Formats: sequence, structure tokens, C-alpha cells
Amino acid sequence: MTRVLFVCLGNICRSPLAEGLFKQKVEMAGLSDHYHIDSAGTSDYHIGELPDPRTRENAERNGLSLNSRGRQFSKADFADFDIILTMDRSNFRNVKSLETTLIDDIAEVRMMRDFDLRSPGADVPDPYYGGERGFQDVFDMLDQATEELLRYLEKRRLDT
Repeated sequence: MTRVLFVCLGNICRSPLAEGLFKQKVEMAGLSDHYHIDSAGTSDYHIGELPDPRTRENAERNGLSLNSRGRQFSKADFADFDIILTMDRSNFRNVKSLETTLIDDIAEVRMMRDFDLRSPGADVPDPYYGGERGFQDVFDMLDQATEELLRYLEKRRLDT
């Protein structure tokens, strides 16, 4: 089983959206038995909360329902997941700062947009302080990037 974790700052906008999109793609491909998918935030601002209402509304307009609850990223996630995908450079640095060589099974840490063919390695902008267009732009970015992520992980899974 491939264990995938999406990480942003508060775990209420970008990472739960990436989690929901990736779960949808995995389910549509009939691959649910091969993946464990979750999301987390580097901060503790929104533990236990549903995704931001604007994120949920945008997702629903695009045919996706989000119901995950916010949680904070922890050192244990390095052992509990195979790949950790951060939404921006700040989250990447925060996650990497917790990495330790004492953990035997360290997850691969990547930027989410490493899988965006249009802007590889770019940040997924935080739509929290923006308008509706920002939420749709983030949805479109993550929709494309999660599609490529699934291709990458499936190729890796089938090659092993």
C-alpha cells in the first residue's frame, strides 16, 4: 500500500482539497485498495475543523465533497507515510526541519507542484485571503497535479 500525505499550513484549504481530489482519482481508477491518503497542517490553528467553507463550496461546485478534519503534521508522519507533498516552500522547510535520521522509514518529501506539468516546483498559492477566483485556480492546479501524481505513483508501484 502506498501512503500519501498532503501538507499545507492550516490543513483547511489546499491540503484537504488535494486529499479529496487524489482520493477521487484513486477511487475512479479502482485503486482504493492500493492507497492510504490523508492531509495535515504544519500549524495547530485548525485541529479538528472541517475545511474552510470557501474550499468546500468550490469543491462542491466542481463535483467533489470534502469532509476531512484538520490535524497537525507530526514527526510520526515520516514513518507513517511513503510520500509527503507540501503545498509551498514554507511548508516544505517546516516539514524538513522535523525530519530526523533516527526514524528508520523516512518518507519522500516533495513539493506538490513537482507534479504540475505547467509549473513544476512552483508553490500552490494559499487562497485563504483571496477571492473566489483564487480557490478555483488552486482547484485547477491541484486537479492537474494530483492526476500526474497518480501516474507517477502507479508507475513506481507497478515497477516494483
